[in-house]
Amino acid sequence: MVEGASILIVDDEEDLCTTLRDIFVEKGYRVETVGSGREAIERVKEEFFNLAFIDINLPDIDGIEVLKRFRRERPSMMNVMITGYATLENTIQALNEGANAYILKPLEPEKLLRAVEECLKKQEEAFRITQEKISEYIEEAVRRMDLRRRRRTKPQDAT
Repeated sequence: MVEGASILIVDDEEDLCTTLRDIFVEKGYRVETVGSGREAIERVKEEFFNLAFIDINLPDIDGIEVLKRFRRERPSMMNVMITGYATLENTIQALNEGANAYILKPLEPEKLLRAVEECLKKQEEAFRITQEKISEYIEEAVRRMDLRRRRRTKPQDAT
């Protein structure tokens, strides 16, 4: 488990949100729930979440649209689509828009926890790779600056 990982649950079924929150909090995650797409988008603008569970059928905005906005606002956030009304079209569209997983209701705690762990591992790996690349760029920039400095301060040969 990623220490201090945060999960946003976006679903208008209050009982489901409460159940999911209880499952994840028991495992040590920080969890917030919202009941609408607009509310979710505002929360994601204000705060970083490692992972979001997004219901496809929300009362105000389609879950796929919420996913698109999350991907624009927080590209490193992992997103799992959940629905009780799966269609092949929804599944394909969600995956094409960058969903990291697609889970059908009724939700099984083991499946959910497995999805969380897999998504957080992918996210950690992506962060690690990004950090390595940044370190490489910094090392290269320092090396080049050092070479330039040496060229400028190198005494001229007297012949």
